[in-house]
Amino acid sequence: MGDHTSRADDTEMSAEFGYRPQLRRSLGSFQVFAVSFAFISVAVGIFGTYDDLLTSAGPVGIWTWPVALVGQLLVALVIAQFAARIPLSGSSYQWASRLTDPRIGWGFGWLTFCYLITGLLAIDSAMASQCLMPLFGMPPDEVVSRVITVIILAVQAAIAIASTWIVGVLNSVAVVVELTIVVVLVVALSVAVALTGHGTLDNLTSRGVTADAPDYFAFGGGLMASMIVGLATLVGFDSAASMAEEAKDPHRSVPRAIVGSVVAAGILGFLFLIALTVAIDDVAKVTASGSPVASILGDQLGHPTERILLVVIAVAFFGGGMVTMTSCARIVFAMSRDGRFPGHRLFRIVHPRTRTPVAATLLPLVIGILTLVVIPGDALIELITSGTLFPAITYGLIVVLYLVVRRRLDTTTGAFDLGRWEVPVAVAALIWTVAAVTVLLAPASARVPLIIVVGLIGLGAIYLGYLMIRRPVALQANRNPTPDP
Repeated sequence: MGDHTSRADDTEMSAEFGYRPQLRRSLGSFQVFAVSFAFISVAVGIFGTYDDLLTSAGPVGIWTWPVALVGQLLVALVIAQFAARIPLSGSSYQWASRLTDPRIGWGFGWLTFCYLITGLLAIDSAMASQCLMPLFGMPPDEVVSRVITVIILAVQAAIAIASTWIVGVLNSVAVVVELTIVVVLVVALSVAVALTGHGTLDNLTSRGVTADAPDYFAFGGGLMASMIVGLATLVGFDSAASMAEEAKDPHRSVPRAIVGSVVAAGILGFLFLIALTVAIDDVAKVTASGSPVASILGDQLGHPTERILLVVIAVAFFGGGMVTMTSCARIVFAMSRDGRFPGHRLFRIVHPRTRTPVAATLLPLVIGILTLVVIPGDALIELITSGTLFPAITYGLIVVLYLVVRRRLDTTTGAFDLGRWEVPVAVAALIWTVAAVTVLLAPASARVPLIIVVGLIGLGAIYLGYLMIRRPVALQANRNPTPDP
């Protein structure tokens, strides 16, 4: 490690890193935790992927969840090391820019921007089609779903612009609601199975409808495909790092939020998966239902429970989308104040009253609307699916970055620190991220999303080339914001 430094006062921290303090530090420890937990969202993740698990690996596939939990926790520990030492908006963009080269940092920033945009579209589109429309008894309709998605995006943008404190409060409420209902459902399902006898522990070792699948254990086969539940759910925990300049005592609160959210979501999610799986009365019927979580709850607890679940899922979806939009705005703002994002003069402006980057927050809204209007159905689904690849790739590169630059990081009094465990944890995290990317790329269905990922990376490379040729001063390696030429 580098020289030992003391932790600056929160109000002076941005200036310490070469920036004029503009954002308001209004997020307490629980609100910072809620930012990461809401992005992960156990209820949303399991609701959206449990059907994939049943059709690819059967109920026994839930045992891949602890593997994903351990792997993602390793990544979270590495990210927490960075967040404790460079607590700035833009997270990995800042870490790579300051510790290696601004061009590399720009690549991290662009990857993060792409994964947040695709993630935002995935969350809000699913909220509209899988949650709100069924809740209000509306028949499936792609046009209606897209209109509702636009409305959701607009409301989230309005809240994010109005106040980061309001975002934190609303998100905290959403997280408390989600935590409470998931715990209640775990207990209720367990009691229902014990009283009625509908359900069995044998489900925990059942392959269900995949019992005779010849490629079950093959590369890219059913068991491997079931990893998507953990990999698609236990992501986004780094969003707390993107909000670091708005967190109180970020050297400690942000790393704790990153690690704590993964642990909490991982344990709670696994308990929920076990309760759901044991409560299945007819595996084949539930697998074919199209919405197995709702079907299990309806069979065990009565159909009114389905509506309660949809309300809670809607709250969780909205909180996760709001956090994603806010995080996306922060990466745009962070890159823009360094003059390194298209339209940086506009996107770096912070409103003097709300202390939020208004234009940077409107950008995800505008991109979302244009995408929903222009891109047809199948292409939109593929674009959204590509969002599962971006975080895995980004996390892998962050781990590589840490192994390369760890000796350049200063220690910080009172901050999160792995100490002698940093190298073993980082090496294990690297092995895991390579495995995770391999798992996501293994299915034949991953080819189109991979092409989209490569295309978006190529688009970013074109703009980076423009900066290198036409505005090289913006990529100068220094710790201070680069003035416009």
